[in-house]
Amino acid sequence: MKLHILGTAASEGFPALFCKCAHCQKARSLGGKNIRTRTSAILDDTLKIDFPPDTLHHVLRDNLDLAKIQHLLFTHTHHDHFYPEDLNMRLPGYAHGVQYPLHIYGNDTALAKCSQTLKKQNEHVQLHLLKPFQTYQIGDTEVTPLLADHNPHETCLLFHIKSGPTSLLYGHDTGWFPDETWNWLEKSKVDIALLDCTNGNLPEFRNHMNVNAVTVTKNRLQQCNVLTEQSKVYVTHFSHNIGLLHEDLIKIFQPYDIEVAYDGLIIER
Repeated sequence: MKLHILGTAASEGFPALFCKCAHCQKARSLGGKNIRTRTSAILDDTLKIDFPPDTLHHVLRDNLDLAKIQHLLFTHTHHDHFYPEDLNMRLPGYAHGVQYPLHIYGNDTALAKCSQTLKKQNEHVQLHLLKPFQTYQIGDTEVTPLLADHNPHETCLLFHIKSGPTSLLYGHDTGWFPDETWNWLEKSKVDIALLDCTNGNLPEFRNHMNVNAVTVTKNRLQQCNVLTEQSKVYVTHFSHNIGLLHEDLIKIFQPYDIEVAYDGLIIER
């Protein structure tokens, strides 16, 4: 499995789009891994998770070939994960040498908004409804959507993805997992876990996780034997409001053997 993490910020970016707080100004000054864009990832070069408004930046920064993407999964429709307007740029007249169709997967809200936004469909784009806890064969991967604790007005999704012998838990934009998700996970194995840490040291377990929620989540996954000794846990999706730069996060999570993700990170197992 090859997981290419494209963005690791919460909705406002880090440094935030319009912010002049001390943390944003320091991130701008330091640069490097302190610069975080809106969240997305690519799996095995052909499957993309979420399509944020920073996608063109990701393409230019990491020299991506998005023409290889055959499958696009949406977690939910918050704007930092869902910018379907740019998917029109994949259609004939805008993109050349692209293989059709592009398969798009998501909840009913995501598919309805894609249907309204995309100018052409049928032979160019195919929409597929995902239902929680059903396993789908998507390309060379097995994908099981799980319920997130995020937006009470939308069925927000996490993903358990199996590629060959390796399993990924794409587990951010959620607070403490719902009971149904825990029940499913406790019967699974996870080699790579990507967890939400939007709230840093702020006191919050709902909608997004904080440091304490992440460590408790890792402990429960270990106690249930979902994680093995070889499994790796990464944190991502950070808000500038937590006031923690990359090195601060490393110091916090190092004692728990948790890695801090950054834009452009490639994980291979």
